[in-house]
Amino acid sequence: MYSLFLDIHAIANNNYVAFTFFVGCMAMLAASVFFFFEVSNTDKKWRTSVLVSGLITFIAAVHYYYMREYNLATNESPTFFRYVDWILTVPLMCVEFYLITKKAGAKIGLLWRLIAASVFMLVTGYIGEAIFPAEKQSWVWGFVSSIGYFYIVYLIWFGEVAKLAESAGPAVAKANRALAWFVLVGWAIYPIGYIAGTEGGLFGMKIFSGLSMDIIYNIGDAVNKIGFGLVIYALSQSDKKAE
Repeated sequence: MYSLFLDIHAIANNNYVAFTFFVGCMAMLAASVFFFFEVSNTDKKWRTSVLVSGLITFIAAVHYYYMREYNLATNESPTFFRYVDWILTVPLMCVEFYLITKKAGAKIGLLWRLIAASVFMLVTGYIGEAIFPAEKQSWVWGFVSSIGYFYIVYLIWFGEVAKLAESAGPAVAKANRALAWFVLVGWAIYPIGYIAGTEGGLFGMKIFSGLSMDIIYNIGDAVNKIGFGLVIYALSQSDKKAE
């Protein structure tokens, strides 16, 4: 971790991509420390949720450190490392929906459907972005990937998650709506980055020429992952006050 502060001098003043990697790493690390310390101050029924929030940001902080190093060394986008991060953190974000609705009767099957949809979304997205980025096929894989995304959106807005959250009480219902907005609006930044970063991002055309997808992804990751955790933490505190 000491080398992290030594290497900051290697970032040029105009290297905004590497700078967002550094800021993202530090922001997620700070969020992790906060969530881990607050676990002991959280009601027992919400401790696992807050702990998972800390794990999400901690995993992301570690990957952001390596992604920054890779970007500085190669001046290339660390696509592989980013998807390794997402394949761990995005399913954990979906797990949060199961955890907050568990006391309302959520079954283990719901958990596995959320995880399966998120993994499907990421694997197909990786195929389009990393394996066929310049072969006019990325938009096809982007479309396939969106099926998993919209299935998650359906579950949390209108499906089983939404119904369970409403029956779990006003605090859980409010938290689920906030998390659902993160998924609907916050996660929308990822397809924007996908379109910006692949030759066939939208019907075979690269729409946002010259726009760095890494900056888009870095901002989206920080907002979504830290924001997810803060919503869960707010739920744990408001529910404790209500009792």
